[in-house]
Amino acid sequence: MEFIVKSGTPEKQRSGCLVAGVFESRRLSAVAAQIDEVAQGAIAAVLRRGDLEGKPSQTLLLHNLPNLLSERVLLVGCGKEKDFNEARYREVSAKAIQALKDTGATEITSYLTEIEVKGRDIAWKMRQAVEMTESTLYRFEQLKSKPDNNRRDLRRVVLAVPKRSDLAAGERAIREGQAIAAGVKLARDLGNLPGNICTPTYLAEQATAIGQRLGLKVTVLDRADMEQLGMAALLSVARGSRQPPKLIVLEYRGGKEGEAPIALVGKGLTFDAGGISIKPAANMDEMKFDMCGAAAVLGAIQAAAELKLPLNIVGVIPSSENLPDGDANKPGDIVKSMSGQTIEVLNTDAEGRLILCDALTYTERFNPAAVVDIATLTGACVIALGNHASGLMGNNDPLARELIAAGRYTYDRCWQLPLWDEYRKQLDSNFADMANIGGREAGAIIGGMFLSRFTKKFKWAHLDIAGTAWKTGKDKGATGRSVPLLTQFLIDRASREQPESA
Repeated sequence: MEFIVKSGTPEKQRSGCLVAGVFESRRLSAVAAQIDEVAQGAIAAVLRRGDLEGKPSQTLLLHNLPNLLSERVLLVGCGKEKDFNEARYREVSAKAIQALKDTGATEITSYLTEIEVKGRDIAWKMRQAVEMTESTLYRFEQLKSKPDNNRRDLRRVVLAVPKRSDLAAGERAIREGQAIAAGVKLARDLGNLPGNICTPTYLAEQATAIGQRLGLKVTVLDRADMEQLGMAALLSVARGSRQPPKLIVLEYRGGKEGEAPIALVGKGLTFDAGGISIKPAANMDEMKFDMCGAAAVLGAIQAAAELKLPLNIVGVIPSSENLPDGDANKPGDIVKSMSGQTIEVLNTDAEGRLILCDALTYTERFNPAAVVDIATLTGACVIALGNHASGLMGNNDPLARELIAAGRYTYDRCWQLPLWDEYRKQLDSNFADMANIGGREAGAIIGGMFLSRFTKKFKWAHLDIAGTAWKTGKDKGATGRSVPLLTQFLIDRASREQPESA
């Protein structure tokens, strides 16, 4: 997909379709009014007949309006003008692309970017337009015997800016939006693959391919390497599977030599049946999405490398399957983590924290400036926050605020939960240093509290994306979250690290 930023009046655009907004009560946006004036009131005449009220996400496609070079004009309902906010802008942007998917238009010029969104500048609107376009057009048909190849796909999107001085900001926003969208697509593709294809070995191969393409250092540790390091917690999860576990490490070196890296640690359970504590059969197929944390790390590092961010970044991905077997973890087993702490496994379905704890300990060797782990960790987080916000916990409030701000900017939002000492006793064990579960209360927090015991040596935050990483039902599929949040976090860090004169 080609995205271009352009400044110019709509009547001069030779395009497959112009896109403009209409607010409720048939109130034309500034550009729609301009088009209507050139077209001698043709739009107003249609609206007077009641074809479009301007309610949220209504659309109306008009053909061959007088005095326009463009073949079509798409009007998109924007709701009440006073209520037009970030969420509505994203919704309207997606609806416009959805309405045009089957029209045959291969090029469009969108003036939705010129509608005011309170508190957001042209760069934000341009970037969101790119991301929403790519997200709306996303298809996963790689495994279908007869994919739909007969459609005339949209190939070129021109995004309008109100003045020429906005061109540079618009071009930068498009570059960022394309890098983030490509990272999201990578994460969605990996998440949507079935467990018989996307295995730990496959994840390692994809990481290696990304590294070769973008000049990253990639190291893959096998079972013997992990045994030597004492990663018994991670390896205990893999004992029930015939697929060999992997610890995948990517290093992007865009910062100064010796500068402490940002570390991203992603849970890579390529299929999670729960082990001996087996999950219910209903919706168990969705446990192929249990590696979406790993996919998000790959997507974010790819985006950072494509943007050539002046940072050092390390990605650490512990990957295995969690299946029932005669050699699988049993409830009551005690394993020793790489940190030396022992863990009583009371529930084998609380396995993500077992692979993550060893990965977090491994990350210490990079002396990171900050560590963020990303994991589909707990169903309790879905109950607490639904599918709108990821859960956020950590041991450093400034780091948490950075992530919250990045999530707010990208609309890939997170919400901070407490890690108070009072929760710690829920992990007490009579037989080991800790248990891997802590009862029914505060399940998402207890998952974070468990991980916090392995993060004493660095600034750390934990993102529980169990509710945001995929959709269920008729729209079932991976979402690619939290690639936008993580990439923005890295962009912000890179900007903060640069001298003011740069």
